[in-house]
Amino acid sequence: MTPYHFRQREIVTRIANSASQQPVLPNGLWFHHDIRDNFYYASYLFAAAADSTIPVSFDRNEMKALATSILLQVLQLQDQDPSSSTYGHWPMSLDPVPSEAKPHPLPVEIMGSLMVYFDSQYQSAFSDLLRTAFATAFLHIYQGNFYRKPMEQYGHHEAKFTSAKLIFGHKFQDTALIQDGHDSLKLTLDRIHTLGMWEYGSLPWFWHWVQAYTCAYTLEQNDSIRQDLSRLLDALWRQRSQYYLKGTWVGAHARGGWHDVPRDSNVLLDYVQYGDFILPEAMPRTEYAGFLFYEAPGEARQTALDRSEPTEVRQRITRLKSTGPVHLHSYAYITEHYAAGGMWERYTEFDNEQHRWDITIPLVNEHSINQAYFFHPGDGYHAGDPRHHSEYAHTLYHRNTVMSLYSIPETSPFDYIVGVLPKGTWQAEPSALYGLVENVYVAVHLMQPYQYEELEDRLSVRSEGRWNGVVIEAMAVEEAMQLGMESFELFIEAMQANAPVFSAVADGVLQVQYHTRYNEELQLTIHGPNHHEARIRGEQVDFEGYKV
Repeated sequence: MTPYHFRQREIVTRIANSASQQPVLPNGLWFHHDIRDNFYYASYLFAAAADSTIPVSFDRNEMKALATSILLQVLQLQDQDPSSSTYGHWPMSLDPVPSEAKPHPLPVEIMGSLMVYFDSQYQSAFSDLLRTAFATAFLHIYQGNFYRKPMEQYGHHEAKFTSAKLIFGHKFQDTALIQDGHDSLKLTLDRIHTLGMWEYGSLPWFWHWVQAYTCAYTLEQNDSIRQDLSRLLDALWRQRSQYYLKGTWVGAHARGGWHDVPRDSNVLLDYVQYGDFILPEAMPRTEYAGFLFYEAPGEARQTALDRSEPTEVRQRITRLKSTGPVHLHSYAYITEHYAAGGMWERYTEFDNEQHRWDITIPLVNEHSINQAYFFHPGDGYHAGDPRHHSEYAHTLYHRNTVMSLYSIPETSPFDYIVGVLPKGTWQAEPSALYGLVENVYVAVHLMQPYQYEELEDRLSVRSEGRWNGVVIEAMAVEEAMQLGMESFELFIEAMQANAPVFSAVADGVLQVQYHTRYNEELQLTIHGPNHHEARIRGEQVDFEGYKV
């Protein structure tokens, strides 16, 4: 058994045991928030109950029967009316009455293909009723044609459509659908190689790419199609490995879901692939990490796992709009002990969930967040949800340092910035916070006064003022020692003596200057809410060298 399969069995065992203890609702399901979780948990429970080599803490026959019951109820919630506009679909949220829940376009996109995989692996252990129910559901998915969409956005939806075309084309011997899927696959490969992926760092979406194409690859019999699927999966894992640091995805995210920010929690596929962190108890997105696997290229895994030398990753992301292409630029500085960086440009992403920047610490402490960042609240923000940034921030990234200035207009209802910091040893000063988080020192300098609150898994910071700014510099303890800072106290003294200079240099102009531990001068100047200038060592930042 390979280490990958060992880790997958660990996930299957953990989730199956959890499912066996999950209270069953009066209607016979486990969850109402998302129908897919009923399917995922039942899949794991059934797989563990059917495989005598997997150690479990429950009666196999009893739990196999429970899993079968859950699966049957999920399948029965499919819209099987050919005259319906949602034919072949399932509802997503099941509240308050599952049988009355309206079908939703999302569940079948990924769940439909995963159902085919599950059926292919475990059909011999199915009851006749479950076998028939799956076969019936597949026919309605195929005839419902949800996947017959043109390639337009080249995002996670099309990735799932393309995989479904291949999977259901083969299942129903539809050669035209198979060809459509292969054509879509080749178009996707070309787009990734020329323009890259625009869904940067968005783990729900990225993992749907990986699962959809891994599912298609696993089921595919045609050598030519399988080779193209392999090329696409290689590209996906190379992309993932560039931004990987011990269970985390460093830098900017197009989406900052609650399980991605301010703690990397969507980690199961990472755990199987890399295995260099402890599998956490909480697993908010189980999906099919315990079943599907594609080994990343060797050099990609080497990139991800060997961070002994600091690395700068510069990437250009192209968003195609009706007015023409928009280029975004992502920067990350990754070391063995921490990472820093983000997106130079603010962009209004889905649900205003662009996560602009952070300092990332590896997943070591399960009881603490692992990201440190500040932001000005924007649309969608509410207290306790540290996401949804506004457009009134300008940034500079250089190695281990992030600088951000805020020019907040009177029209904004939020006249303050918010910060979150991981648990650790923190010392609060009037204009700064100095921390030791695991084996990383963090210096946080603020332009305006602040208040902070120690919560269960973080420090929550609030600093008021419509003109504001923050400078964060991180360094490993061993780095600090090489610079003569042989204790936390000496680190604090050195950082106090090297505070940034915030200044209003003219009407409507705000500036911050800072010398990093590399003795490199950084300067960020903003001219009102819409224009800024970033300089490193006196040179204005440009984006030459940022590649797809």
